[in-house]
Amino acid sequence: MSERSERTMSSVDSATEAFVRHRNLLFTVAYEMLGSATDAEDALQETWLRWVGVELGTVRDERAYLVRIVTRQALDRLRALGRRKESYVGPWLPEPLLTAPDVADDVELADSVSMAMLLVLETLAPTERAVFVLREVFDLDYEEIAEAVGKSPATVRQIAHRARAHVAARRPRGTVSPAETRVVFQAFQRAVQTGDLQRLVDVLAPDVVALSDGGGVKHAFLRPVVGAGRVARLLANGWYQRDAERSVEPVQVNGGPGLLVRLNGEIDGVLTVRVENGQVTGLYHVRNPEKLSRVERETAVSR
Repeated sequence: MSERSERTMSSVDSATEAFVRHRNLLFTVAYEMLGSATDAEDALQETWLRWVGVELGTVRDERAYLVRIVTRQALDRLRALGRRKESYVGPWLPEPLLTAPDVADDVELADSVSMAMLLVLETLAPTERAVFVLREVFDLDYEEIAEAVGKSPATVRQIAHRARAHVAARRPRGTVSPAETRVVFQAFQRAVQTGDLQRLVDVLAPDVVALSDGGGVKHAFLRPVVGAGRVARLLANGWYQRDAERSVEPVQVNGGPGLLVRLNGEIDGVLTVRVENGQVTGLYHVRNPEKLSRVERETAVSR
């Protein structure tokens, strides 16, 4: 092997080591920007192709450089996703992830990948979403973010302020501990499995909102279902109730408790909830088969 070939191999090896070292972080950045694990993986693939061609000797901070690349790739995909969502059948929900139990212990990380937060992030413009994620979740400085999104640091500060206010007005009030969430979810699960209408009404907030995503492929509600009474009746009538063909398994989804629903042994859907003030305020039911590939094995997320 020639000396030049050996240098090339060494460079690729070094690039690979750096990429693998930061891969979970890069995936989490892309996923929080896109709400889709499939699209996040595509963004990572494009990031790798660009990273392997970089002269590593010119890179001062590998983590920042890789985050900059993946952010740009995710931004391109986010704009394309927006056009696809315009023709989506029924409510669009993020692609759920089966996560490790210890993710819930990192309250900020768990909150940032929760269904509730990802839906709030959906209300931001693409650049606002990127700035918010990089600043509030990953604590990048304004200069790093400016390089990633192609804006000046002063502009990024303004965008961050606007995005922070937008999210604060729409996110849950206060922080709910993992222990409180588990208690409420266990009460909810018992009520669902027994079909006890009164227990369901008691655990659901009066203004609870249920969203169901079938993607036009599986049966789902085309509009949000609002109110404890309406949602409780749907659940009590067997929406998730056990029977000979249906099983409900508690799992950790997007950093919090969820239910994996199987029909005749096959995965049929995933249910997660949002908890506030000791009650369930949001239900998120994903049935679109294209969004269920990440609930059979754990996906690593990190900050």
